[in-house]
Amino acid sequence: MSRDLPNPGWGPLSALPGNPLMWVLILSEMLVFTAFFALYAAQRALNPALFNASQQQLDPVLGGINTLVLLTSGLCVAFAVEARSAQQLRRSRQWLGAAMLLGLVFCALKSIEYADKFAAGLTPETNVFFGFYYGLTAFHFAHVVFGLALLGLVSWRTSTENVETAAAFWHMVDLIWILLYPLIYLLR
Repeated sequence: MSRDLPNPGWGPLSALPGNPLMWVLILSEMLVFTAFFALYAAQRALNPALFNASQQQLDPVLGGINTLVLLTSGLCVAFAVEARSAQQLRRSRQWLGAAMLLGLVFCALKSIEYADKFAAGLTPETNVFFGFYYGLTAFHFAHVVFGLALLGLVSWRTSTENVETAAAFWHMVDLIWILLYPLIYLLR
């Protein structure tokens, strides 16, 4: 029975697709983000007026567009996994390319947003909210950049395990943004 698992011998990670070490990384990154989210929530509880006023200076529409872009990129990655599993190597690479293109669009939109905030004089030192805004979104941005490099690598080395491994990381990036977007932009 354990021979039917993708990664026998890895205990609870045995049934997960891709390389189990990626799942260890994903779990550790989720713990780091959870700690940051808890610190954000604690600081928000201490000064809700400052957080609400600062939050009003963000563009939730641009953040929403970026959410759609990133989730669509995640869908492309899922299609890449499906295509690779069906031995459609070329199609898998096309879906990975589409995912990377959308990931670059996410980065471009986030860069525009950062430039707009800096032009308005809103920096990480403006107040605690903007410290969290830049810290959390820049940390996520770094994960997007790493994910893009990973997707590029597996576009070249397109084994099923590699594509599944990169997809797992990319979906973690999606999940973090799905939590980060409402936390920073919407929840009052």
